[in-house]
Amino acid sequence: MYKHFFVVIFLIVATKCFAQKPNELEKDSAQIKQDSIKKIEFIRKLGNGYLPFKYFNLDLRYLIKYNQYEGFRTGLGGITNNKFSKKYRLNGYAVYGFKDERYKFSIGGGFRIMENTNTWINLSYTDDLQETGSSSFLTDKRFFTFFEPRLLNIDLFHRHITKSISVEHKISNNLLSETQLATSKINPTYNYNFVLGNESFNTFDVSTARISVQWSPFSIYRYEKDYIVEEKNGYPKFTVQYTQGFKSIFGSDFNFSKLDFRTIYHLQHKNESLTTLGLVAGIAGGETPLTHLYHSYPNNIRKETILQRFSVAGLNSFETMYFNEFFSDKFSTLQFKHFLKPFKITEWFKPQLVLISRHAVGTMSSIDRHQGIEFSTLEKLYSESGFEINKLFFGFGLSFAYRYGGYHLPNFEDNIAFKFTFNISL
Repeated sequence: MYKHFFVVIFLIVATKCFAQKPNELEKDSAQIKQDSIKKIEFIRKLGNGYLPFKYFNLDLRYLIKYNQYEGFRTGLGGITNNKFSKKYRLNGYAVYGFKDERYKFSIGGGFRIMENTNTWINLSYTDDLQETGSSSFLTDKRFFTFFEPRLLNIDLFHRHITKSISVEHKISNNLLSETQLATSKINPTYNYNFVLGNESFNTFDVSTARISVQWSPFSIYRYEKDYIVEEKNGYPKFTVQYTQGFKSIFGSDFNFSKLDFRTIYHLQHKNESLTTLGLVAGIAGGETPLTHLYHSYPNNIRKETILQRFSVAGLNSFETMYFNEFFSDKFSTLQFKHFLKPFKITEWFKPQLVLISRHAVGTMSSIDRHQGIEFSTLEKLYSESGFEINKLFFGFGLSFAYRYGGYHLPNFEDNIAFKFTFNISL
């Protein structure tokens, strides 16, 4: 009898334990899933350049950088997150350049007026430097890398104090837009005069209106916790931007206009190889100073030997084109990259060969307006080709490029660029 009693007691206890175990497993599973989501969200933010805190995210872009004009540039920046507010946000940064011994800063904020179209009105005040001849699209997604290769060798900057108001608006999931009104005080840090008739400007004011549209027709989106997340990053993508400068508005000195276009295409092959194509074009008309014209993404420093020019290859730059060698008011570039399947030598050592070909063409209609700085134009086709061997050691690799075509240089060594690469992402 005692034997049967103990058996019954054992069965009751065992039944109770096993009956509770699924609940515990469900709780553990839910906790693991929640922790996993938090980790993924943390890594995503870190990969986008943010270190998240409770009410704001620290912006890693401003911690430390280096260029030829400022030397080391260091500071802090950040933006408030959804725990602070889902309707309002504040952002800003403050940095210091040790070589030019100057502080730079920006302060801004925004408020959302329509949730379903993610429409924000933003205001900002910025006192900083910008590379002359550079151009960017308002709708560009925030792009972050732990290391920005081209920045190391840039020396041609202009100071600007810019006040702006902008409107972000999602026309549809695949069609994003941003419109901006801005006024800027421009002061080149180099010897430059912009000549118009009998007037010469070494500093000037510019007031502009810009509208930018990005179309991603083949991307697929889904809703996740009241947010739209890009589930499939589809290609090609198209971006168009129009800029109009207005004379005499807020003291602006010039009338000019710019139209910029970019398309990017990725073709993933079945054998784990990848082909990418990028076409960028721009046209500027009217009274456009050099600060607002175009370079063609150069990334080569002026040194005598190949080893003296050894530096870091950019992600989408012309490695054999010297800095400040060409400027254009009309230009286009075509870049081709083919990533071969990685060579699996060991589980941790998988180098990858990338074949590269780049081409650029451009013109300058009123080159005599730009005084104090010497440069050439790109009426002939500029071409370079080469290869990269990436992921050789902790994200480092090697790059080789050769310059040929209409701008081939007499000295053979001057056409060669040999550099190392750095590619790492989260």
